[in-house]
Amino acid sequence: MIEITYFQLFLFITIAWIITRCIVAIKTKTFSVKRECLLLLVYVCIVVICRFVYFGFHLENGKIPTLKLGFGDDIHDMISIIPFYFLVDRYDGWKMNIIGNITMFIPVGIVWPVCFRRLDTIRKNIFAGAGFTLLIEVTQLFCLGRHTDVDDLILNTIGVAIGACIVFLIRRKRKKETTNILTRLK
Repeated sequence: MIEITYFQLFLFITIAWIITRCIVAIKTKTFSVKRECLLLLVYVCIVVICRFVYFGFHLENGKIPTLKLGFGDDIHDMISIIPFYFLVDRYDGWKMNIIGNITMFIPVGIVWPVCFRRLDTIRKNIFAGAGFTLLIEVTQLFCLGRHTDVDDLILNTIGVAIGACIVFLIRRKRKKETTNILTRLK
């Protein structure tokens, strides 16, 4: 078993981010401070999501608990593939789980279409968000005490969809306003 602190994961993500951004700048032979500042929003989303996905919510002795990597005795106890099982077997905090999983991914749905031109439709954002969530859920299989749950995949994707809808509604409204102004000027 390997134990990782949040600070160690934060450093790993930060170093990986910096190296990736340097490689992209070298490969494309371009660097834009404005673009890098905008992409920092993606970095912040990743760092915050990792904090809440991989590490316990409750502090232990005033600190974020460590992440324990390894394999549990029974992988079946770590995976839930029945959608919305919690509606039948309610546990303390299930409402907060729903709200938290959706809310945590709304920023992803807002930030990604702003930062990545290829995510130019709500559908593309939903698929990208679902892929990101699936990656998270699969990696949780290697985290002791964490749970891979189809509900998280569904709820996180709903959060991404809400965020993407916000962005595209604002874009549609701005486009309509611009069209109206141009029509009046003619």
